[in-house]
This record gives sequence, structure tokens and C-alpha cells, in this order.
Amino acid sequence: MTAEKIDPEVIYLYDKYCHGEIDRREFMRRASVMTIGGVSALAMATSLLPRYAEAQTISFTDERIKANYVNYASPGGNSGEMRGYLVQPVGDGPFTPVLVIHENRGLNPHIEDVARRFAAAGFLALAPDGLAPAGGYPGNDDDGRTLQQSLDGDKMLQDMANSAEYLYSHELATGDLRITGFCYGGYVTNFLAAKLGDKVSAGAPFYGRGVTMEEAANISAELMIQAAEDDRNINAAWPDYEAALNANNVNYVRHMYPGTAHGFHNNSTARFHEEAAQLAWDRMIEFFS
Repeated sequence: MTAEKIDPEVIYLYDKYCHGEIDRREFMRRASVMTIGGVSALAMATSLLPRYAEAQTISFTDERIKANYVNYASPGGNSGEMRGYLVQPVGDGPFTPVLVIHENRGLNPHIEDVARRFAAAGFLALAPDGLAPAGGYPGNDDDGRTLQQSLDGDKMLQDMANSAEYLYSHELATGDLRITGFCYGGYVTNFLAAKLGDKVSAGAPFYGRGVTMEEAANISAELMIQAAEDDRNINAAWPDYEAALNANNVNYVRHMYPGTAHGFHNNSTARFHEEAAQLAWDRMIEFFS
């Protein structure tokens, strides 16, 4: 089932589930009592659950890349240490570094696949696991989301900032850092662009909330903001972030993708919009290059 065939109210309900406002049982219960054209919405709801094995696009054994997990210090974070998935193209480098920030459930297989896609495109990619201080991504998104909610949010942001610093200083990196992220990771992209100032050359947040007027004053990176057409909460907050960017003369462009919902780039669920996701990816790769 594709995103175009799923009723927007079901997608909105799934969005509430993804962001922890309701659990899976409640998501399924509400979907089961919804009727779309006289038919239960349960099948639509079930199709939205992620299928990571089917969604993999770049194998970890792909001959174009080298992938491994790395550990590094993270002072001020949730435990003082962090772990991330580092993927490089085959070759001696240096390579343009890209930090890839996960959603609100830790470093799941989809985000690892995105990191491999960047490496296959010639970038040095690091995907940090914000759940590393608590043992790492637990193997499923429900437990991952609960675990992420249990950690100190400010300290997790520091863990992400330390991850950016680690990548920025990596011996294989050119030094001009790019950052992207999805949902929570979209917000972190905006946050790190503000926190790290001129260390960040470019940011491409996907459907993430912005930062404050005061924080935006420190952004020197160029931003490519990737937005879904049907994304009620993020789009409602856009005017305030737009005003902050304009007031601080930040160089940005915002792309709105028609017919898409929050999460449209994630090909592991039926929210995936293939045409828009490919266009957003191509634009980002050109922008980061």
C-alpha cells in the first residue's frame, strides 16, 4: 500500500504513535474503529509499520564502502561516551563528512542504510546512536522510542554535538561538515547548525522543528529545509522559524513536496513517497557536494 492510498487521518494517527503520544496498541485500536469508505482502516495502519529488511538499498558488504562501529568520548553527554556507525567510501580520502541524525527511536537499520547511501555517493558518513549511553538501539522502534524518552534530552543534544566534533576532526574528513537528520534529527540538524556555528557548512533538515530567534543568530551554514505538504505540527511552526532565519540573514531554501506526509523519505514504511524522496535526496547530494 502506498502513501497516496492511505487516508491522511490514518497517517496523522501514525504520526502520533511515532512521536510517542500513543503506544502501538492504542494506535491499532483507534485504527480498527476508523472506517474509510465503509472499510476498517486497520490494513492501512498495519502497512505503515516499518519493514527494514525489505527497505535496505545498500548492503553493509557493498564493495564501494567500508562500514564499522566506532566509540568516542562525549563529555557532558548522557554517559561520557558515544557510539556511532561510520561509513566511508573505498579509497584513501579525505572525504566530505556528513553527520546523519536518527529519528526519536535511536539508530535503527533505516538510518544505517542512509549512512551507507552517503558513503556510496562519496561522503564520509557518521550516524551516531543517541541511545548508546543506555546500551544502544534495542532492536525495535517501540522500545527505542521509550528508551530515547527516558534519557536526558539536553545531554543527548550534547552527545550529538560531540559526535559532530568527532566527525569534523576525523583524519579522513575534509573538515567542512554537512549535517542531515529526520524528524527529531531534523531538529538536531537545526540545533547543531546554531550551536557549532561556522564548523557546519551546510544542513539539510527533513521535517524537523526549528530553533529560536536567539539560537538562529549563530547559524552560518546554508540550509536546505525539506518539508512535507501534510505535516501539521511542523508546518504550523514554520512561520516562526522562517522569521528567525530571515531576521538573522541565514541563507536557506525550503522545498515543499506535494502529496507527501511527515516521514516521506523513509522507505521502510508506507508513508514513503518514492518520487519526492528521490528528488529530495538528489537535491541534498548536489547541495552537499
